[in-house]
Amino acid sequence: MGLRRVSSGDPAGQSAPSAEPSVHEIRPPGGGRRSPTPGRQRGLGGKVLQGLDERTASIYAPIRPQLSLVEERLGSLRDTTPDYLEPLLDHVLDSGGKRIRSAITLLAADFFSHEQDNPVIMAAAVELLHLATLIHDDTVDDSDLRRGRPTVSSLWGKHVAVLFGDFLFATSATFVCDTNNVRVIRRFSETIMELATGEMAEYFNIFNLEQAQERYHDRIYRKTASLFRTAGETGSILGGAAELQIQAMCDYGYNIGMAFQMVDDLLDVQGDPTKLGKPVGTDLLQGILTLPTIMLMERFPDDNPVKALFNDRTEDGHVRRALDMINNSGIVKDCYRVIREFCDKATQSLEIMPDCDARRSLLDLPEYIRDRSR
Repeated sequence: MGLRRVSSGDPAGQSAPSAEPSVHEIRPPGGGRRSPTPGRQRGLGGKVLQGLDERTASIYAPIRPQLSLVEERLGSLRDTTPDYLEPLLDHVLDSGGKRIRSAITLLAADFFSHEQDNPVIMAAAVELLHLATLIHDDTVDDSDLRRGRPTVSSLWGKHVAVLFGDFLFATSATFVCDTNNVRVIRRFSETIMELATGEMAEYFNIFNLEQAQERYHDRIYRKTASLFRTAGETGSILGGAAELQIQAMCDYGYNIGMAFQMVDDLLDVQGDPTKLGKPVGTDLLQGILTLPTIMLMERFPDDNPVKALFNDRTEDGHVRRALDMINNSGIVKDCYRVIREFCDKATQSLEIMPDCDARRSLLDLPEYIRDRSR
């Protein structure tokens, strides 16, 4: 799908806890707010960053100090919110995520001489928005696990999950307002709308066999790649980039976000369930068509197990047959070819960016995303 160009008339300068918490641990609002505890939030940041594998740590090396500040800002939420939210915050902030979107925000800003606070604030906002969408996704999908860990909705119920997701959405918006950059605030608001319409597009197309790759591309841009694009765009704006450089980082975020979601969808048909934290074929069972299943339908329009499954949702054998056909017909290879094309476009978009450590890290990221196993 086409990517909307950024406006050249808008100057860049304007700007787990050791034991899983139970539902009974949510205390009533009378607990009030907690007085800040010096150093308390810093432990969280250290834990997340220390848990990175060697390859991720190498990519993040140029911005490790800023990432630590992002973790401190996220952790400090526990000192400024009602204490009954602490178990929820602990659970989502210590969920084992790799902060890829935050890293792109910081790397996009790191090309240029900039005031450090705003990129850090923006990176924290991007991460909070991502976490909020995961909570709502899991709630809508009735998911008990995410990457092998219990979801918020499975631990605290759907009511709390929806409200806590809303809380994180609102908190991320207040973070963005702290940048005092109208252009960034507007882009962030547009992203929330895109994320919501992407999720609705997926919902309204459940068990819909009439989906071409173009519609799939539009859906995954909205539900996933839009936030990657925003990470690159807002980071470069707050870093003081010129318009062509901002557009380059938009293009980078868009393409790497598309590749990221396509890898995610491919893992659902050929990944390791122990690494994914869920059974393979989950998307298909839920009636969600992805790149490999769309290719399967295009290649085998008549004798097609996807059609059979969507018409008879009680027969699990259709799922096994669909997965076997995808993995034995060259479709996986074709999916990786499409993923490689998006990764190559992401790399090409960096040609106009200054040669520095941030650029080298961003050049390494597409291959890292293409090779991930969870």
